[in-house]
Formats: sequence, structure tokens, C-alpha cells
Amino acid sequence: MLAVNKDNFDTEVLQSDSPVLVDFWSEGCEPCKALMPDVEALEVIYGEKIKFVKLDTTQARRLAIKERVLGLPTIAIYKDGVKTDEVVKDAATKSNVESMIQKYI
Repeated sequence: MLAVNKDNFDTEVLQSDSPVLVDFWSEGCEPCKALMPDVEALEVIYGEKIKFVKLDTTQARRLAIKERVLGLPTIAIYKDGVKTDEVVKDAATKSNVESMIQKYI
């Protein structure tokens, strides 16, 4: 999974021709770290149809605020430069993330 930051977020996510799943996480977020292997497994399944990236919000707080990430974990889908869907906190489960992905492929 490609790690993005404030320097390449626009290029990799907002300017992408295909839908992008962004995993907003931080090192101090245990649920984020527990969910990451599930998201990485989904990338193996859907990675040819949707781009997967992760953003450490600790390293990009202003960007996370600008993208209205109010809690972690947040898994969001961006399409044509706009956040179109997301699952947050307790709703961020492998099955919910997979259901969200299937709407955009």
C-alpha cells in the first residue's frame, strides 16, 4: 500500500484517474493498526480496480483536518478528486470497507 503525505496527497489521491481508497491512521491508534492487515488483504483482491493508499495523520494533521477526518480509523473513497464515501471508527470493519469498495468498482 502506497504511503502518502501532505506533499503527494493531491497528486496520488485528488488527481487520480481511478477511485482511491485512503486509510487514515496513526501509530497511536490501536484499532487502525488492527484493521490495516484487513485493508492490505482487500488491496490484494481489488488493487487492480481501485488504488489503495494510507496516510499517517500524525504526520499530516492539517491535511487530515482539511479532509474532515474527525476520528480514527477512517477509511475513505475518493473519486474525481472528491471524498465520496467513508467508514469511521467502529463502522470501520473489513466487511464494511469491502462493501464500500464494491460500490466503486
